[in-house]
Amino acid sequence: MTTTDSRLQCALASIDAANKADPNQESFDNERLPKEYAYSLHMTRWLFELESDPFERMQIACRAQHIERWTMPRKDYPEGRKAYYQWRQACGRMHGRRAAEIMADCGYPKEECDRVETILTKRELRQDADTQLLEDVACMVFLERYFADFYEEKADYDREKWLRIVRRTWGKMSPRGHEAALKLAEGMPAHLLELLQEALAEPDV
Repeated sequence: MTTTDSRLQCALASIDAANKADPNQESFDNERLPKEYAYSLHMTRWLFELESDPFERMQIACRAQHIERWTMPRKDYPEGRKAYYQWRQACGRMHGRRAAEIMADCGYPKEECDRVETILTKRELRQDADTQLLEDVACMVFLERYFADFYEEKADYDREKWLRIVRRTWGKMSPRGHEAALKLAEGMPAHLLELLQEALAEPDV
């Protein structure tokens, strides 16, 4: 195994070990796994769906997208959209810092650690191809694995709010992400497919 391979495997294994400590669980291929560990596996799978030979930094960033997120619960922040975005930004900074620490421990140079930290904070979405790829992967994971359950959990949301959610998600994705999402949508439950079609029928979307 080359030194590069060793560093990558060290980083991925360390991220996995951190996420396996999540006390929350979810179903994954007919077994129960720690929630953020399961999420990280979905992120890795979709990364390779969208990019056949991704850079090491992207493999690490996608695996660390939600690293130890349960330690910073949403309930620690007030209600409302502003507080929600503050929480999301705080999570991104924490994920980036933890990924950079793990990479440094595994022998990556500082500039590569800093690069992954920048990707995970998503400060340069739209301007940076790596950050955009991470966002595309995260959106695909949401649409495939969590959208249906989220819809059921938020039965109190009205139609307009759901349309805004779908449009915001769509707006964060690249043309490559859009293509993958439309293909995925073909297998969605009818009510979710109808919601997606309605959201995208707007002239400004």
